[in-house]
Amino acid sequence: MEFHELTAHEISGLLRRGEVSSVEVTEALLHRIEETEPHLKAYLTVTPEIALEQARAADQRLRQGNPLGPLDGVPLAIKDILCTKGVRTTCASKILENFVPPYDATVISLCRKAGTVWLGKTNLDEFAMGSSTENSAFGPTRNPWDLERVPGGSSGGSAAAVAASAAVLSLGTDTGGSIRQPASLCGIVGLKPTYGRVSRFGLIAYASSLDQVGPITRDVTDCALLMTAISGHDPRDSTSAPVAVPDFRAALAPDVAGLRIGIPREFFEHEGAKVDAEVAQAIRSAARKMEEMGARCEEASLPHMTYIIPVYYVLAPAEASSNLARYDGVAYGFRAPGPHADIVEMFSRTRDQGFGPEVKRRIMLGTYALSAGYYDAYYQKAQQVRTLIKQDFDRAFERFDLLFTPTSPTVAFKIGAKTEDPLAMYLSDVGTIPVNLAGLPAISLPAGFQDGLPIGLQIIGRPFDEATILRAAFAFEQATDFHRRRSLPAGPGCKALVARG
Repeated sequence: MEFHELTAHEISGLLRRGEVSSVEVTEALLHRIEETEPHLKAYLTVTPEIALEQARAADQRLRQGNPLGPLDGVPLAIKDILCTKGVRTTCASKILENFVPPYDATVISLCRKAGTVWLGKTNLDEFAMGSSTENSAFGPTRNPWDLERVPGGSSGGSAAAVAASAAVLSLGTDTGGSIRQPASLCGIVGLKPTYGRVSRFGLIAYASSLDQVGPITRDVTDCALLMTAISGHDPRDSTSAPVAVPDFRAALAPDVAGLRIGIPREFFEHEGAKVDAEVAQAIRSAARKMEEMGARCEEASLPHMTYIIPVYYVLAPAEASSNLARYDGVAYGFRAPGPHADIVEMFSRTRDQGFGPEVKRRIMLGTYALSAGYYDAYYQKAQQVRTLIKQDFDRAFERFDLLFTPTSPTVAFKIGAKTEDPLAMYLSDVGTIPVNLAGLPAISLPAGFQDGLPIGLQIIGRPFDEATILRAAFAFEQATDFHRRRSLPAGPGCKALVARG
């Protein structure tokens, strides 16, 4: 039995029956990381000592009959933008290369409470700014389906690790699609929760009104388990919603009879972002599959989707310019070596040497949009259009329970293909950004293949109705076999990336 190939719920069953120990599973995953990392570069920090210590503690609880929950003893990878006490947290930036937080993010505390075993911290676009994980200060992560292609971003390391069986579960963050887009490109499951469902305390901020933490997993059942573990109100986060957390796994059922599903035409026809014909066909085929199971599907319209890219790239950089102002070389993080003529020169040189090109670009855009004479024309106007986008969704959900769209307009693209054209890169998230602007929940799961590369189906739901999203995703997953396919050998010497077919 290859333990690294199992899902979390499969491992949990084996642990509870005493057929395997958490230490055995953890050792198998650590060995898998050793095999795949030379090719993938999904991790920035691997923590074998911590993982084995946590696994031994889980085994002791299991022997005593006191498991902490269904994820006790299951290995987890963590996006390196979440604070982990005593473990380096870099945001894939030179400015935080040696930063070791003195506290855990709330989601990390909850994962500790659930008994998960921490394999390490995964790679990302610097400060979560990107769609390909090419903006990391420590080099790009590669897609296990084809090592010449990107895994998506910004949570590309978390997605690649799960897709290559180098992690069982992982945590990502999603500001404009950074969980769902890499899940789509890597052929796995990723859920962006409703804004406020999961605490942002200890998540190093990019755009505070958009950021959310969520699960990246191999199947929908694992997604439901991890969502249950990390959700809940947190008094340390003023944006955390005091909403009850259901048992999301209990919501999983293959019954979708009566569900009303909308197919928004604007997600297939967006100006400047052509949706590949095979991608569009896969989403429409998924809708037909749901109809066969008893759902009702109709075309929908969200007319203000035309404006999502300009709205997002005013609001998100504006918030970034404020959030990243704290990195000045004074309190913590990198400081440019002196001597400096004055503090202004020290600030300037620190940021110039510590931040990468994409982070600088977004800080400059955001600072410009917030500047005196341009605030009303750009930032305020973008907020007004954001309200119109939210109202489009509100009207759609008067008619429909869920919306089906492509997660990404294309399958994974070649490394370097869009790095010289920032706008082309930004358009990679045209299907996911609207969800963040409206604060809604959405999931991406495998729905087909194009030239051997995965296609993702995005299911969008009402606020705090992750249960219905997961139910529909589970029903589709059970009726198809896309989720059972794993990454193929990619490139010379990469037999280590073969997983079960």
